[in-house]
Amino acid sequence: MYTTINENGILNNYATEPKLYYAEYPTKEQQSRYAFQGVVAVLFVSSIVLIALGVS
Repeated sequence: MYTTINENGILNNYATEPKLYYAEYPTKEQQSRYAFQGVVAVLFVSSIVLIALGVS
């Protein structure tokens, strides 16, 4: 963090900026893991909806 002072004596604090980097495309293993997590999430949500409909 660095600080500047203007002619009136007012301090301005500036945060240090993080180093930027680009995201990398997911590997085939990561893509298959994401697909599996999506399937599990869909089954979980659909089962909750079906249970709620069955109870009501």
